[in-house]
Amino acid sequence: QVQVVESGGGLVQPGGSLRLSCLTSGGDFALNAMAWYRQALGDQQRELVAHITMRGSTWYVDSVKGRFAISRDNAKSTVSLQMNNLNPEDTAVYYCNFGGDSVAGHWGQGTQVTVSS
Repeated sequence: QVQVVESGGGLVQPGGSLRLSCLTSGGDFALNAMAWYRQALGDQQRELVAHITMRGSTWYVDSVKGRFAISRDNAKSTVSLQMNNLNPEDTAVYYCNFGGDSVAGHWGQGTQVTVSS
């Protein structure tokens, strides 16, 4: 059974940085895409923020391009999201998805990111 655990969220001022980490177990990490989603308070759906294929190709939603960077460490079965120049619109619960698929993938419990002065 795949387990997904996010960490690294918190409160940060506008312009600040955070690094989210996602530790996985129970699945063949190296053969799966990974993704980060977020869901802001009041939103009905989770938004795909960043995606990385098993080969390391990346994709970002336009609003975070140039500010966020997704990376993976196959040896440690972890995926990270480096978030720079954060703004209040980035405030959300961030979820890691094993498989990179919002329907078939495995979710973690989420980690709260709050950007506020």
